[in-house]
Amino acid sequence: MKSSSKMNKVTTKIKLRKGDLVQVISGSEKTKTGEIIAIIHKTSKVIVKGINLKVKHKKPQQEGDTGEIIKFEAPIHSSNVMLFSEQNNIASRSSIIINEKGQKNSKTEKDWRTY
Repeated sequence: MKSSSKMNKVTTKIKLRKGDLVQVISGSEKTKTGEIIAIIHKTSKVIVKGINLKVKHKKPQQEGDTGEIIKFEAPIHSSNVMLFSEQNNIASRSSIIINEKGQKNSKTEKDWRTY
């Protein structure tokens, strides 16, 4: 019996949130930092502002229209980014702590400070 490839996909939990500052740790955009614009949970990918820019050439649809070149951020896998601390200028794994009020805060493992 054949198994569907859609059934075998396992998504990992993403510990990052929209608005977090992250640094790219692998690929052609390595060491660049940016803010998370969107998270795609189904494919475990994130869209980071100013990272992985792609260019799309759009043809004119009607006569008299002009074509245009559109630049947009393409998603990258969440394992290729790491939470970035501006205070200490380092990237580190993230962990979530719960404070006395019951609110969740993200922190980096290396500097042990919430931000």
